[in-house]
Amino acid sequence: MAHTLSSPTNAVRSTPVSLPVTRRLLAGGLVAGPLFLGTGVVQGLTRDGFDFTRNAISQLALGDLGWIQVANFLLTGALVIAGAVGLRRALRGVPGGAWAPRLVGVFGASFLAAAVFPADAGAGFPVGAPEAISLSAHGAVHMISGMVGYLALCAAFPVLARCLGSLGHRGWAVAARLVPVGILAGFAGSSVSVLAFTMGAGLGLAGLTAVTARLVTAAPAANR
Repeated sequence: MAHTLSSPTNAVRSTPVSLPVTRRLLAGGLVAGPLFLGTGVVQGLTRDGFDFTRNAISQLALGDLGWIQVANFLLTGALVIAGAVGLRRALRGVPGGAWAPRLVGVFGASFLAAAVFPADAGAGFPVGAPEAISLSAHGAVHMISGMVGYLALCAAFPVLARCLGSLGHRGWAVAARLVPVGILAGFAGSSVSVLAFTMGAGLGLAGLTAVTARLVTAAPAANR
């Protein structure tokens, strides 16, 4: 009986091809949070009528310059999903390494949905908009997609904490478990000020960036 042996040359060649791809994907995930937050803050400080204490960053997708925030949503979503794929590759064989990237991927997809279904005008933005916000169909989809995305992110942090703990980073694991508490506290505070909601959402993005950066260096060398 003839036996076919795999060529060791092919195995060696696959390594330098796959690892740079993983690094690029992870780099995308690292850029996503700072990109979204930085672009949002600059717009919020420069666009007429926008007030962080009254308006959500999502509303920046409205008005003549709304295309900037729409592009911000699309690019951020694509980068978060790329980062999720990178995490899946980097955490292969690590406890929690299968589910964490899936949950992060759902979070990334919520940004794409937010770009397609914009928030409703209101609270004086864009300029000339009424104070009251009348919920439309696209506004409802925007809210639901954001809720699903951030719930997925809150679920992802304990799983990422398991990854960190298994890799010996117990302090980071504890911090990762605390991030969802801050996110949910910010969302609960939105009944008092929209700024609390924005801060909770920003904490989620910043926390994901920090944890991803830690995992990039902590993951098994063979997967990086």
